[in-house]
Amino acid sequence: GWLDTMILRLPNIVLAIVILILFYFIARGIQNLLRKFLLARIGQKSIQDIISKIIFISILLIGFFIALGVLDLDKMLTSILAGAGVIGLAIGLALQGTLSNTIGGVVLSFMPKIRINDYIETNDAKGFVTEISLRNITLRRPDNNYVIVPNSKFVDNSFTNYSLSKRSRITVTCGIGYESDLQGVEDLVTRIIAENFEQQEGESVEFFFTEFGDSSINFMTRFWINMLKNKEEYEARHKAIK
Repeated sequence: GWLDTMILRLPNIVLAIVILILFYFIARGIQNLLRKFLLARIGQKSIQDIISKIIFISILLIGFFIALGVLDLDKMLTSILAGAGVIGLAIGLALQGTLSNTIGGVVLSFMPKIRINDYIETNDAKGFVTEISLRNITLRRPDNNYVIVPNSKFVDNSFTNYSLSKRSRITVTCGIGYESDLQGVEDLVTRIIAENFEQQEGESVEFFFTEFGDSSINFMTRFWINMLKNKEEYEARHKAIK
């Protein structure tokens, strides 16, 4: 009986397969068009990837439902959706970590505070953001090695994005002998730093004596620099110490 039914429905089966193939290419075409024209206006590549994948899967699902209709499997469609709900619940309970990573990836993709090529620092790693996927975020460290951080772990913890602000203030500490002219030291350090590091409007070089050490009076000076990545802080600190 099944063989007879399959033979009778052979034209419908062929048509359903053609519909699935057709919708696959339609989904690919629309995905490429969106990437080229509409999504190109979106600055974050991660958001482009998320939207294009959602559109691609949605069009495939439409083709799948139409193919089931051609095969007169409407009742089966209801059963499939009901079964998918039960299976989805079971998978969700079994893969809580994976789902939290996926949700974290969606959250990260739409966060304006983190973008591709930003230099960020977390509790465990720091580097340039090279990829934000549905599972993890990839950082290229200054030593050119890559760190893969699960999205859920990244979203739950704080991070520093050095690329959001062009100007940052750094601190350099030092000590001088007890016999030194304190006012002369303050004037000298403030003048030298101001001459070598341009301070913009609302910025200034700050100087503070902080404590009496065992063999020195310690002080700190704070000043502003252009800094979009960690290396620029090291360079400025190196120059200030010299």
